[in-house]
Amino acid sequence: MAFAGSLPASLTDRQVIQPVTSHLGYHYYSHSTVRPQASHQCRLEHQLRKNGTTMWSSSTTASRHRQNSRQKRGHSAIVYADQDYYSVLGISKNADKAAIKSAYRQKARKFHPDVNKEPGAEDTFKAVSNAYEVLSDDQKRGIYDRYGEAGLKGGLGGMGGQGGEAYGSPFDIFEQFFGGQAGGMGAQGGPRRSRPIPGEDERYDIQLDFLDAVFGTQKDISVSRLEECGVCTGSGVKAGTTATTCNTCGGQGQVVTVQRTPIGAFQQISTCPDCEGAGERATPCNTCGGDGRVRRTKKINLNVPPGVDNGSRLRVRGEGSAGRKGGSQGDLYVFVKVKEHGQLRREGLTVHSDVTVSYIDAILGTTVKVTTVDGLVDLKIPGGTQPGTTLVMSKRGVPRLGASTSRGDHQVHVRVEIPTKLSKDERKIVEELKDIHSKKPVKKKGFSLF
Repeated sequence: MAFAGSLPASLTDRQVIQPVTSHLGYHYYSHSTVRPQASHQCRLEHQLRKNGTTMWSSSTTASRHRQNSRQKRGHSAIVYADQDYYSVLGISKNADKAAIKSAYRQKARKFHPDVNKEPGAEDTFKAVSNAYEVLSDDQKRGIYDRYGEAGLKGGLGGMGGQGGEAYGSPFDIFEQFFGGQAGGMGAQGGPRRSRPIPGEDERYDIQLDFLDAVFGTQKDISVSRLEECGVCTGSGVKAGTTATTCNTCGGQGQVVTVQRTPIGAFQQISTCPDCEGAGERATPCNTCGGDGRVRRTKKINLNVPPGVDNGSRLRVRGEGSAGRKGGSQGDLYVFVKVKEHGQLRREGLTVHSDVTVSYIDAILGTTVKVTTVDGLVDLKIPGGTQPGTTLVMSKRGVPRLGASTSRGDHQVHVRVEIPTKLSKDERKIVEELKDIHSKKPVKKKGFSLF
């Protein structure tokens, strides 16, 4: 448990700290000096019994203790493990109602789960709503400033001590604040269950030929997705029947469980077990089972752009599953796998291939036919080409994805073939060449003084 406060740094080794548990957290009372004959007692709203249990008294005693404690030697510090609602809204503790409303407006729109899909956005939205609900109400704000969040949840004049709930639904607060228009985000107010639910994204895996991936192509694919049920027109309710409000949650889709402990009342919000969060109960449609959607297969003409590669992901907007309650259609994501080519290899935008020439052609030079993505192309092998030489054919590679006019290069790796056996005539010619080569004067490297 993390505490939002700390003990005074001025305490010395001779000082004694006595922890006393209360509904506010931990109250530490420190004495300036050790005096066995003077046993100070904290005049709080409770006192400790000999068996260690807590006995509560009135808040008047607590107020009297706060006045008397200023006159006592030593001092006390109350430490909380609550949220700082002022920090949640990003305002100062003396902020007026206009500043509170302005801060809530900005943060509620930013973190509303219908708009912000990042992890933790809904939790932040709920925290912002709780902070606004407390700080915008003078009574709740006074209790919070005096006793902290524990005062709102139970005991010492808090809302829990009056049998009420500390916080309302954050979505109801949002709709009341923005007049049922969801801040211009398209929601039409009312219970959260009536809001549109976007459709799920679908996935399709496709395998392309090497050249189709290089230059792009069009493919007809069949995609399995959820579409609106034609029998119930997406409502999920059996024809001839109507939905009724869930009696368990009162149409909210959520139930609140209150657990009372010695330090106050704690609330836990969970999905309604009867309506499963829908807020209403109805006889489900026999065709779709109450989902409002049925799975069907649709043929789609997929346009594959030039330059896709292994692992590329193509997004087709609006071709995923249908949404619920008028929600938007999901998207289709196509994952690409490219087949290998018999002669060509790909590395990004660069195409690689090998060509083999005889040692005679490597010495004298020649022209060979090379397979490229554009077809057969003549490539000149210059004389004296060494084994392992790489020759570059500019702009014969893969088009850049999204900019097909820009292309990579084609690199040709030269292999020189050396025969393992020679005929008599070949051997004679090679030996003559060897004699000629041995008679050539050898050029000395370095410098000479003469």
